[in-house]
Amino acid sequence: MQRFEYPADREIVNAARARALEALLIEKGIITSETVDKIMAIFATEMGPFNGARLVAKAWVDPAFKALVAEDTMAAVAKMNFVTKGAGAEGEHIRAALNTPEVHNLVICTLCSCYPWPLLGLPPYWYKDPSFRARAAREPRKVLSEFGLHIDPDKEIQAWDSSAQIRWFVVPERPAGTDGLSEEQLAALVTPESMMGVAVVKSPGG
Repeated sequence: MQRFEYPADREIVNAARARALEALLIEKGIITSETVDKIMAIFATEMGPFNGARLVAKAWVDPAFKALVAEDTMAAVAKMNFVTKGAGAEGEHIRAALNTPEVHNLVICTLCSCYPWPLLGLPPYWYKDPSFRARAAREPRKVLSEFGLHIDPDKEIQAWDSSAQIRWFVVPERPAGTDGLSEEQLAALVTPESMMGVAVVKSPGG
């Protein structure tokens, strides 16, 4: 779903810019031809939403681990042995906001695009969009409805502003009808959007 307006050829233009910049950096000896491939491989295999999904699934099945996630998120991340070195500030201080029946959490970055790379990978276009960043802070319920997520009027919406000091992510509520699923099966249900608070995790087949 297209939520914000971008030029139709943005992917082509951005890819061309990236190739030109890469060629220039290689020409000047700042990086080698293998550097970008290595970085992309890290995000494909070591840093990404698959890590966050595993952490969420473990929190769903292990109350003690869930408590640790809430109290000391980085200690919980350390127990999962995720790669955080090399992510810079994006992986140094991560905090979790846990959804409950009473509160739905939403993550934004009002200043730029601070994001917990080790758990969620790279941020999507809309997360960096000035319109999303401003409106989600001012009218979160309306913005969520534009994502197709309609929060009960009686439920509080709490917006968390990621910054240079803390990168936030959401531990969504476990969906009904998943009692017999393994951690691996539960992790497969968790989406990046649900860990950003613009979606909820749906039951299998839901």
